[in-house]
Amino acid sequence: MLLVARAVSSKCSPYPTFLTKTHMDSPPKTFNVCSFSRSSSLSAQREKDGGDAPSISLQEWQAWGTNSPLPALVLEIAEDLKDLERDVDAHMSFGGIGGKLQGDFKVVEDKKHRATYQALGDSEEKLQFFAARQIACRLLGSRDYLCQKCWLPREDCMCTKVTPCSLWHGIRFWVYMHPKDFLRQNNTGKLLWQVFGIQAATLCLFGISEHEEIMWNAFKLAGKDRVWCLYPNKNAPTQSVHDTFSKHSFSDPDCNLNM
Repeated sequence: MLLVARAVSSKCSPYPTFLTKTHMDSPPKTFNVCSFSRSSSLSAQREKDGGDAPSISLQEWQAWGTNSPLPALVLEIAEDLKDLERDVDAHMSFGGIGGKLQGDFKVVEDKKHRATYQALGDSEEKLQFFAARQIACRLLGSRDYLCQKCWLPREDCMCTKVTPCSLWHGIRFWVYMHPKDFLRQNNTGKLLWQVFGIQAATLCLFGISEHEEIMWNAFKLAGKDRVWCLYPNKNAPTQSVHDTFSKHSFSDPDCNLNM
């Protein structure tokens, strides 16, 4: 799902007909932050105790296309995976579509994460655990394989073929992405922040409370009359780009769209 927020109003809009306004009176339920057994400041505690560096650093996390803080539950699950790797003396390996766990480690980890999932009584906790585990596995499995900017194998990197440009003044995109689409090589949503930059096109991962809270707060700050939803579902009415833009002339002197 693609969402557009306009922080600054303009006298005319380039998207007059094919954008659908969202309802902003209440945020989705996934904004509730779940409490799990381990501390959300796990990486800071390890550094304080002189232990190993965190399995995922903030720098690595943000290099994948976001300027958000590293989600606490994603880090916690990544640390659990590394701990389990040491405990069972089995190497963590990934492969196949989506970079799924493989081998003997997968068998042990699958039992462990299913038990953890079943022990969570609240549906919101289960959703957030599912999302965070998906993301943690994809992060660990994509290291030294995918380009962090274009999400393609390094030998197929297309970054040099992308020409950055500025988005219209006052417009900001939010790409609301399912965890299973995160780091997928055929994901085209990543092109938005490759072209416009992560400040103008922001990634929000479904089920990650920190991401959703940042996005929702931005919508509230912009005002619900300045937020639109692109492609909200497969049954939404569509209109061709030619038909949409032919109705509005950008040479109109009353159209104040600063590049």
